[in-house]
Amino acid sequence: MPLHPEAQRIIDRTGVQDQGEAPQLDAAAMREGFRLAWTMPDDLQPVGNVVDTVFPGPAGDVPVRVYTPEGEGPFPAFIWFHGGGWTIGSLDENEVSCRAVCVGAGAVVVSVDYRLAPENPFPAAADDAYAAFLWVHENAAALSVDASRLAVGGESAGGNLAAVVALKARDLNGPRLSLQVLVSPVLGHPDDGRPSYRDCSEGYFLSKEGMDWFFTQYPRNASDLDDPYLLPLRSNDLSGLAPALVVEAEYDVLRDEGVEYAEALKAAGNQVELAVFDGMIHGFFGLLALELAEVSGVRARVVEALRSAYVKGAQ
Repeated sequence: MPLHPEAQRIIDRTGVQDQGEAPQLDAAAMREGFRLAWTMPDDLQPVGNVVDTVFPGPAGDVPVRVYTPEGEGPFPAFIWFHGGGWTIGSLDENEVSCRAVCVGAGAVVVSVDYRLAPENPFPAAADDAYAAFLWVHENAAALSVDASRLAVGGESAGGNLAAVVALKARDLNGPRLSLQVLVSPVLGHPDDGRPSYRDCSEGYFLSKEGMDWFFTQYPRNASDLDDPYLLPLRSNDLSGLAPALVVEAEYDVLRDEGVEYAEALKAAGNQVELAVFDGMIHGFFGLLALELAEVSGVRARVVEALRSAYVKGAQ
């Protein structure tokens, strides 16, 4: 279908600010521009409690924002990783979506401010993501969390990190995961030849040029691209992983790798649900949540999947 009118308005407004312009800036300048462009809404959805804290990560304290629902726990938990090409982004941009999931799924949401590249290249973000997952499990009682009902999720590079946590949890015999929620995840490389990188290469908010630039920031060298903890589609074994909800936007360079990963997960014997939202663009779940009324549909799908997974986890 054509671009959704709301998505078209975003593209028309951003114009030359399309993320395809990213290679003209360095990471610090991009982060500052991103910070200045972000406006925290005044009418945030209320939750029971929100606390900013830190946990001891592999290379120092890692900031997290913990959203706790109303009521008496223990609650299930959803560990969330923001997007931004492993290079930009923070806890603030997903404030709206984290609160919505906290209320809708009745879950403690732990939003993780992992280390960013290029100052902290691969595997820093992946290591912090898995450490956050372990920290929530180990500190479940203090967080009012039911350690048997844990899920992870993220958008874009955050979706990549959620997929990596699921792989690591299997490989390292980690805690059981109820669900991995992969929203427009980065799973392959821009030069892998998938049609969505050709069809949506520019003009749809996230461009191939922008993704090329992000891939100059996070990997240390070309050999990192063969590591499934950087690109999960490089894995030779996708069996035995947590159930997955893979969410894609029709007009996104990352669309086809998400579809391919969902099919590969299913072929390996995993439980998988794939949802492709017509007319939508990259960032439609969290980053653009304030501007897209249509985001309510994808939020409802995520909440439904989480609630179902948590019920199964409690059995």
